[in-house]
Amino acid sequence: MKTLALFIILTITLNLTLTNCCSSPEILDLRTAKDLVQNYYESGEYDKELNEIYSEAKEQVEKLKITNRSAAIFDVDDTALSNYQISKRLDFGYDYQIVQDWVMSAKLPAIKQTLEFYNYLKSKNVKLIFLTGRQSEEYDSTFRNLIETGYTDFDTLIVRSERAREIGAALFKSSIRKELTEKGYEIIFCIGDQKSDLEGNYTGIKIKIPNYLYQIK
Repeated sequence: MKTLALFIILTITLNLTLTNCCSSPEILDLRTAKDLVQNYYESGEYDKELNEIYSEAKEQVEKLKITNRSAAIFDVDDTALSNYQISKRLDFGYDYQIVQDWVMSAKLPAIKQTLEFYNYLKSKNVKLIFLTGRQSEEYDSTFRNLIETGYTDFDTLIVRSERAREIGAALFKSSIRKELTEKGYEIIFCIGDQKSDLEGNYTGIKIKIPNYLYQIK
């Protein structure tokens, strides 16, 4: 899973603060932070935010000139497919083997708003590419998971090769986008849940969707 599954658990714990009467920050306790994250995902706020993001993205699509070279790059984990179930099962912690088994099961559900936007781009004849930090041994399960959840007719799925295992996420993805551009693709959209999905050149319009479960550097 992304960059050897470098989950930085609940970074929201360090970012969510309350302000007291003296204007000094009060760090939330871990249980409160976890409850806030769970409420965000399960109260409808997450879905509401995604709906707004993709609605604005559609408006941008309508302003673009789509050609036979136009392409959109989608991340996989927590962009196309959701890891929320396994994160909640682990009480928003992390266990490498459990998460690895989850990935290899190919049973991650699609994030419905991303799938809807994916199909919208497909209707516009945009070429669709998945670029993920998952490893080469996870290719088959990832491919199957995407197809079985409705992500069909994509141009290609790109995972980390053996030689790219130690490259940082942002550098890995930007180098692949450069290669795709050199092959003739015109990247008009880049969609991801991490800043590292969108850093560097050859991104086109950047669509950042929320993720309060982990960060990948």
